[in-house]
Amino acid sequence: MPYISIESGKLTAEQKRLLIERLTTTASEITDIPEQFFTVTIKELPDENLGIGGKSIDAIKRNYKP
Repeated sequence: MPYISIESGKLTAEQKRLLIERLTTTASEITDIPEQFFTVTIKELPDENLGIGGKSIDAIKRNYKP
């Protein structure tokens, strides 16, 4: 069974619905595996609980300048 996991901060119910729907559809199209075999999990963790390159995500976001 294919499994897709998303880790993020806070998402709205609509964002979650769209992620689940679109990720499933796209993965199914690419892999030719029927949509009903996909599982999508959204893990919402506070940004201070995740890190990249030795820095927490909340620190990275605070210092981000596009």
